[in-house]
Amino acid sequence: MNKQKVILTIIILFLLGSNIFLGAKYFAAQKELREAKAIIQTQEINDKVLDFTKLFIAEVLKSEEEIDFETRLQLENAVRDLDDEEILNQWNKFTASETEIEAQKEVKNLLEMLVDKIEAQ
Repeated sequence: MNKQKVILTIIILFLLGSNIFLGAKYFAAQKELREAKAIIQTQEINDKVLDFTKLFIAEVLKSEEEIDFETRLQLENAVRDLDDEEILNQWNKFTASETEIEAQKEVKNLLEMLVDKIEAQ
């Protein structure tokens, strides 16, 4: 009878220890998963900012003619897709520019902000 209690106690302690070990592993895995999701989200944001920047350079800065409606719409949708209020405000400053000098200034500010967003991530 006494031998059975010792064996039962050992089994219970073993199961308790394994539960603690597996619980610790579970919480460590959860932490890694949250970190991985944060990295993926950051990468997705960077990709969107970079895609918009490339589109802006190709369609606006390298353009030798006036930007057509479709391109404007594409750029507007791309900047809104970034879901970044600061970039959207700077974009609006650029599009509301009334002179070429003002537009150039706002383009520089926009490009600097885009690079800063990628760098900050």
